[in-house]
Formats: sequence, structure tokens, C-alpha cells
Amino acid sequence: MAEAPLWTPSPARVAATNLTGFAAHLTARHGAHFADYAALHQWSIDHPEAFWDAVWDFCGVVGEKGARFIADGDKMPGAKFFPDAKLNFAENLLTHEGDGPALLFNNEGVASAPISWAELKSRVARFASVLRRWGVEPGDRVAAFMPNCPDTIVAMLAASSLGAVFSSCSPDFGVRGVLDRFGQIAPRVLVACDGYRYAGKVLPSHEKLAEIIDGLPSLEHVAIVPFIGEGPKDLAKAEDFESLVANVPVAPLSFMRLPFAHPLYIMYSSGTTGVPKCIVHSAGGTLLQHLKEHKLSCDEKPGDVLFYFTTCGWMMWNWLVSGLASGATLALYDGSPFHPSELVLFDYIDAAKIRIFGTSAKFIDAVKKSGFKPRETHSLVSMEAILSTGSPLVSESFDFVYQDIKADVQLASISGGTDILSCFVGGSPWDPVWRGEIQAKGLGMATNVWDDDGKPVIGVKGELVCTKPFPSMPICFWNDPDGAKYRAAYFERFPGVWCHGDFAEITEHGGFIIHGRSDATLNPGGVRIGTAEIYAQVEQLPEIQEAIAIGQDWEGDARVILFVVMKQGAALDDALQAKIRKKIREGASPRHVPAKIVAVADIPRTKSGKITELAVRDVVHGRPIKNKEALANPEALDLFIDIVELKS
Repeated sequence: MAEAPLWTPSPARVAATNLTGFAAHLTARHGAHFADYAALHQWSIDHPEAFWDAVWDFCGVVGEKGARFIADGDKMPGAKFFPDAKLNFAENLLTHEGDGPALLFNNEGVASAPISWAELKSRVARFASVLRRWGVEPGDRVAAFMPNCPDTIVAMLAASSLGAVFSSCSPDFGVRGVLDRFGQIAPRVLVACDGYRYAGKVLPSHEKLAEIIDGLPSLEHVAIVPFIGEGPKDLAKAEDFESLVANVPVAPLSFMRLPFAHPLYIMYSSGTTGVPKCIVHSAGGTLLQHLKEHKLSCDEKPGDVLFYFTTCGWMMWNWLVSGLASGATLALYDGSPFHPSELVLFDYIDAAKIRIFGTSAKFIDAVKKSGFKPRETHSLVSMEAILSTGSPLVSESFDFVYQDIKADVQLASISGGTDILSCFVGGSPWDPVWRGEIQAKGLGMATNVWDDDGKPVIGVKGELVCTKPFPSMPICFWNDPDGAKYRAAYFERFPGVWCHGDFAEITEHGGFIIHGRSDATLNPGGVRIGTAEIYAQVEQLPEIQEAIAIGQDWEGDARVILFVVMKQGAALDDALQAKIRKKIREGASPRHVPAKIVAVADIPRTKSGKITELAVRDVVHGRPIKNKEALANPEALDLFIDIVELKS
């Protein structure tokens, strides 16, 4: 019997989408007609100037567009989008008026009073006045060491209203991790919390902050947000954020319109193989790409409540904040997603009437493994879409969502990265959801999968590439004056083509499967296989909490090593090892079967929750780890040193 999709949008739902309105806009303007999403996507990459011009107009970008839409459009890198345009990012996020809620905030189940659009604008105007009084100018860096709370958004909007460049870390970063990031960009201003809460614990930040402030000689001013009620105490250069905002003489909220390519954000690579790369993103490119994704891919409308579980150290925070430009209410959350219990985020969906719920594949898997079935305890009537990213979403997690969370929901697995501050592939509100597949290519993104010879392939694993320019390509890397590091990062493998570093596959439905990072793919016998294919099998087993696989150099080849974290009470005996191997052999292939299976107590992961295969591989091979501060739990690396089982 032919496979059926897990979910299909109703004709009424399709007709009411922003995407249908956008297609009508293109028909009226260009006479183009689209039988389906694939046809619309093809048109978008065949006519990039007309497409991005239409996105600007349909999504209501505020600014001066200028006469040219793309200059040097055949160059990658080098293409310039809207080279004559002037705009301000914050102005575009604050176009909505009134007393309706702009921001909600929940800290481990404790909800704060909503912040209205009018109040948000007032707070932004006040902090912008503080920054102006401090002499902050376009191009100056404002850094934030903050939780995912309203004041972080206020700080970002105030900085960008003046043309300053914003960069953030979350307060769980260690001192070295913060200095490895902010130390490269020399911020003039630091906005920081006095502490944060996680898993019911209050964690003061003063000791870390004293070292951070001392380690950033460029700092002139520090604003301390009293998140745990302690304030700045005796920190150098520090003043209380609330007092600053309350007492500053307020100028009317104004926005400095600057070129489309003016820098907005500095983001960071994970930094697990060295000091993080500082990736500079433009105001215009970020805005246009995010408007397209929020309004057209996610079908966001004014008044929708948007949630994404993220910290300020992950790009999804920057993506989430852009929902304001669509008039969405942002439902912010900080803390553990399982405190005080696994109910907390599902309680939040019902209480805040969240329509779009964003999370990570690891969260969905953790809920599944807990045995909790949200459909039995929660209404979830408001939730129409679930977004998932951070790592590949396996087929069994698709099953869990539709069986045990909600049957009538669009499950949009999405994939892109910090490098582009957006997505290459993601959701389509017109299309069905197929088990284990990302729905579609992003509009305007010439995404493809190439083999080692640079030829497009379907149904075969290869490199995820983008063959044409797009607005949210980085402006540059910080401290990379000739662009050598930038070009090496994305354009070395296939000159003139963005090679993203994901091992991917296009399906017969035109969807995508991400099989893991291509630099972490395994090569036993010279055949490339993705680690995600192994995890998809082994993590189904009830005895296994989590797994990580690497390739170990062995006798002139590479052999697959699988490390597993056991569920409480389970033991890795011979019978379970045989069961694991059988599951992988039957569910993936004989080549995926590990040569060795080793139980470990923990797996190292980045601050955004991604497991770090490369760091584990380096430890196993006795190579130094250059930047342990990039990890949330660097002590876990010690578990992989001199493992006896790997010496034979």
C-alpha cells in the first residue's frame, strides 16, 4: 500500500495563507501562475530580482528601496541586494501599535505581566536615550550576557535603532567562552543579568561578570538587569538597568536609516574546534529573509503568538525576535524546559494560546522518552504548527508528534544555520508532511544536493549546497579583512557555490532529509554514512537515553564507534549490544553497524544543545580540544579519554 502523508492542509487553510496572497501578488504584478509550491519555488530562483522586490513590497518593509534590487547577482560571494536601499531593523520590528501584547515572558512556569506594543516602544526609546547619552554610534558594538527575557529584546532594539551592532551570549556561558566571543569584537557597552534561574536554582552571575568586565578593556559602560533582584553590587563600570531606563531624559523614539548591508548582528560559530568565528549579518538581509520565513513559510499574522525554545546564545533567538515584524506576540521562555515538570511548556501553549511552537529535535525526543503524552493532558487547540531544528528530526519523532501531541498540526522540521541566520529548507503551508522529511526548499534559496563531482542527485546522499546568492549571506567575518576565512568556510569545496557542510538527501516528494554534518560523516570502507541514520535507530530502544557516533582511525581505515548513555536501571550487556547491532543493521544498513559499543555517563554538547561529534573524535584520537568553553558540559569530554575498549 502506498505511503500516506502524516498531515495535509485543508483547502480552506491553504486559501487563507499569506503564501496564497503572495502568489496572487506575483500573478498580478508579473502574470505568473503557480500550480504548486515547487513551481513557485522555481520561479523564485529563476527571477531573483522580481522575487525579492515582491517580498519587500508584500511583507511591508519600511524604508527606501532604491532603484536596484540586486547588483553583481552572478557573484557568490559578492552579490549585493538592494544596494541603494536605506532602512532600520528596529523600525521594521516596531511598526505595530496599541495596547495589545507584544511580549509574554515565562520563567520556569512563573509568568510575568504581558508587555504591550506601546510599553515596548517606550522602553526601547528610554534605553536608546541611555545609549545615545553614552555616545553609542552606528557600527559600535553592544553586547548582551542575558537570559531570553524582554529586557534583552529592549536592548537589541535600542541598539539597532541607532545603527549599533548587537551580539549576545546566554548567562550559562563560562567566562572564557564569553571572552572568546566578545573579546574579538571589542564592545563599548555590555548589558548583563545579575543572575538567572535554571531547574529551580538561582545562579548569581556577579563573579563571572567581574572577570568578564575585567577581560573586556573596550567596555565603557555596563548595564545590569536585576533579573534575580540583586543588581550591580560593586561591579566595575556598572549601573542598574532599571534605574537607567527610569531616570533618563527621554527623546522620542527615532530610527537611523542606514544601508541595506549595514551590520546588525555578530553571531558565532560553535567554537568546538578553535576560537569561534565571528559572523557578521546585515540589517537588510536579516530582515528580508526573516520576513519571508515568518510570513510566507510560517504563515504568521498579526496577533499570532509565536514561541521558540531558545537561549540568547543560539541563532533561533535572533530568528524569534523577528516575529515582531509580522505583528506576532512573542512568547518568551527562560530556564529548563522540564522544570518544574515536563508539563511546563505545554502548560504555556494553552495559557498563552501559542499558535506556532518552536523547539529542538532533542526536546521532542526527550518528551517521547519520558512517556508523557501531551494530547492526554492538554488542549493544545491554539497550536497549528510545530517547528523543529537544531539536529535532524527522526521519523519516530514525527510519529510521536502526530500520535501523542496533536494530529492536526503542521510539523515543520527546518534546517539552516548561524552562518545564514535563516533556513535553506523548511516548512511549506501548502504541502503535506511526510514521515521523516523536511517539507521543502526555502523560497528564493537555490538549494540542492550534489555528489562529490558537483552533480545534482535525488535519492542519494550528498552535500547540501546553494547555487545562487541570497540576502542573508554574511557580510563578512569579523577580523577577516581580505575575506579569506569567509571564502574558505563556504566556497572552497565548490567555487562560486555555497557548500553548507550538511550531509543531505532530496526525497521523491521533493522534501529533504539531513543526515548530519558532513564533517562528522563516517567513512568505513570509503563509504560515507550519516550519524543521524544511526541515532534514528539506536535511540528508539527503551534502554538507551542518547547516543553519539564517531569514526575511529583503525588499521588504515575508519571504524564506527558508538557511545551510548543508558537509561536508569539499564546495563550494556552482550544481549543489548546484539540488539543494538541488529536494530542498526535492519533499520539502516550493515555498514552503519558499529565495531565497538561503549557505555558512557554523559555526552558533551554545545550551549545550544547539539552533541559534539568532532570534539569526541578528537579526544578519542588524543588530539587537543582547542575551546572547551564552547561546551555546556566540557567535563563530559574526560569520559572519552583512553577508553580501554578502543585499543583493540
